[in-house]
Amino acid sequence: MEIERKFWLDKFPEELPLVRRLQTWQGYLYTDPSEVRIRRSREEDTGREYFRLCIKSGGSLSRHEVETELTKDQFEELCLLLEPGRELIHKDYRAYQLEDGHILECSMVDEGAFFYAEVEFESEEAANAWRPLDCLGRETTYESGFKMKHYWHNRSLASRNG
Repeated sequence: MEIERKFWLDKFPEELPLVRRLQTWQGYLYTDPSEVRIRRSREEDTGREYFRLCIKSGGSLSRHEVETELTKDQFEELCLLLEPGRELIHKDYRAYQLEDGHILECSMVDEGAFFYAEVEFESEEAANAWRPLDCLGRETTYESGFKMKHYWHNRSLASRNG
């Protein structure tokens, strides 16, 4: 189970300790109502690459999530199943350590199209009790249309129409 709150950001936080940085590329094989996505990530400091298949149920604060590792060959094979003309989304991902022990995961999508942040929790009670930091913008946890799968669709439609 994935339990997380989501927020808009204007930029990456500058005052928090950075604990991880990745470059990530992801695409969606299926998006309604569950999503099936593939992801390639590369660690900035080591260059190590990870390939994953992720399946998530619909939902807002809580969603069922299943992830499994892929080989590079499996990832590339699955990329062939993406609709023609749909490029992978690129994310500059940065994780920051919070004083309360949580990790703030921030991403700049497609070279600055937008920024967002997520914080994962062990329970819905903990998620609802958590107080957002001042550096976080509007919360989008419960707003429809603010998932990466929606950006994937809208971005692809825009490139086809114009």
